[in-house]
Amino acid sequence: MSRQLLPGACALKHDAVHSLTITQWLTAAALLASPVLCHAANLNFLKDTPVTYMHEADRKALNDAAQKALDTKKDGESYEWSNAGTGNSVSIKGTVTPQDTTKDGDRTCRTATLTAVAKGQTQTWTPIVCKTGDGPWKVLKR
Repeated sequence: MSRQLLPGACALKHDAVHSLTITQWLTAAALLASPVLCHAANLNFLKDTPVTYMHEADRKALNDAAQKALDTKKDGESYEWSNAGTGNSVSIKGTVTPQDTTKDGDRTCRTATLTAVAKGQTQTWTPIVCKTGDGPWKVLKR
């Protein structure tokens, strides 16, 4: 079963947090970057950014890479990912770099810098992610 990242901050109590999967988070960004919504909401600055080229399989590839990087990489070590094999004609590549690991009991939190590069454009997200025990990493929304 695929684990999903969710949006927010580690210092919040888990029961006081609303969360979205990283796939939902990236889908929302892609929808906001669509031409119709960009024009309506004056979000043209998002046009042609990597997230606008991502299909669901690409977002899953990024999520899977993030989970693996967060589970296996030390602070400052990068994990490379790409959308090769997803069926998307646009090549998207990037890195996931965990950093600033903190522990509080069985809860571990890290900052995750995720990058995506497509058609010469680079996009970066830096959520704070936490997990309890062996559970999935989640980006907590305040």
